[in-house]
Amino acid sequence: WAYAYTNPPSNPTQGLKRPRNETGNKVTVVLGAQWGDEGKGKVVDLLATESDLVCRCQGGNNAGHTVVVEGKEYDFHLLPSGIINPKSICNGVVIHLPGLFEEAENNEKKGLKGWEKRLIVSDRAHLVFDFHQVVDGIQETQRQATEGKIIGTTKKGIGPTYASKASRTGLRVCDLLGDFKEFSTKFKNLVKQYQSMYSSLTVDTESQLKKLKEYGERLRPMVRDGVYYMYEALHGPPKKILVEGANAALLDIDFGTYPFVTSSNCTVGGACTGLGIPPLNIGEVYGVSKAYTTRVGIGAFPTEQLNVTGELLQTRGHEVGVTTGRKRRCGWLDLVILRYAHMINGFTAIALTKLDILDVLDEIKVGVAYKINGKRIPHFPADMELLHKVEVEYETFPGWKSDTSAARKWNNLPQKAQNYIRFVENHIGVPIKWVGVGKSRECMIQMF
Repeated sequence: WAYAYTNPPSNPTQGLKRPRNETGNKVTVVLGAQWGDEGKGKVVDLLATESDLVCRCQGGNNAGHTVVVEGKEYDFHLLPSGIINPKSICNGVVIHLPGLFEEAENNEKKGLKGWEKRLIVSDRAHLVFDFHQVVDGIQETQRQATEGKIIGTTKKGIGPTYASKASRTGLRVCDLLGDFKEFSTKFKNLVKQYQSMYSSLTVDTESQLKKLKEYGERLRPMVRDGVYYMYEALHGPPKKILVEGANAALLDIDFGTYPFVTSSNCTVGGACTGLGIPPLNIGEVYGVSKAYTTRVGIGAFPTEQLNVTGELLQTRGHEVGVTTGRKRRCGWLDLVILRYAHMINGFTAIALTKLDILDVLDEIKVGVAYKINGKRIPHFPADMELLHKVEVEYETFPGWKSDTSAARKWNNLPQKAQNYIRFVENHIGVPIKWVGVGKSRECMIQMF
């Protein structure tokens, strides 16, 4: 820092405020370490029982998290997984308002109570409109017609919304709750902008505006200035703050398998840019990985098993997308992508989920390196054409051939399962803190 004085005081530090020595409360971040669907919701739900504040920092209702508590199965897309915990307050993301209220009502029928008193939505959150979702579908159709392939989006309007945000024509919660006449003008201009690009797009603007005004009034009691709210949480009394990342490292807009990615940063940097918190406040960073690998949609998948093994993993793991209903592609655990995710996120520990799905296998393989023309490559390729061509080098382990679903302690696991876990841990250089052997909160073995 440099200071300039016209009349310097005799004491150079006189009148200057000293910066705080303390950085405030630390934030724990939970992130997907593969292509999503790793079980982040279950890990967040587990940690939320010990947290005072649970935050979502990016994405929208393209994410899907299943949480099982006391035999009840909840599906979350916009609502943070920690919303079940009555102590937690949650911060919003890019929001499709009809989807938010529909999701809340569906989970209310399953027993979720008082969510509207615990949900806090940032006034800076961008709005996903119905026409964004229509455009998402039109774009996929156009890609198929012109390129012969699609990206495989969820068609929830997330990409077009982030495009509006980046082009500085997007509308935010604060716009909706401000001067509605001004909001209406901006909304109509945004519709015209998209209609000029997509001639087939039809929007009943007056009907949409009427609904948006109603949704806005329902939302109003939940809205806060997100930056100020987070600052107060960080610098107030001691508080355990948990940040839930939607999507996963390999779907990150910058570091994922582009273009088959989402439209936001779902790596650790997204916690800072999404919530407006300083990097100094980031504490533990937990990565979540399945004991094998899955992916929804298209794009390169080096360890995919298009055989009976892949079918078995899909069937035993009930691998169907929570948001899309599509079957997930399945393959062996890929440690190349886990190491890559660790490079970007700096995981302090890993949660390894769905170990029990491997219980019936005679042998289990783990991808440890990629080769091009017979030679190992030290990095994860950015070029998707190159990624399609890599040869995977595997390590093979004997299966443990016994049921692990009742295990609740490390010592309850078969020795061969323990060996598999320790190999994964040592290879990526990150300790495994939890091992998941079932759907519910109780099925997470805590190692330390």
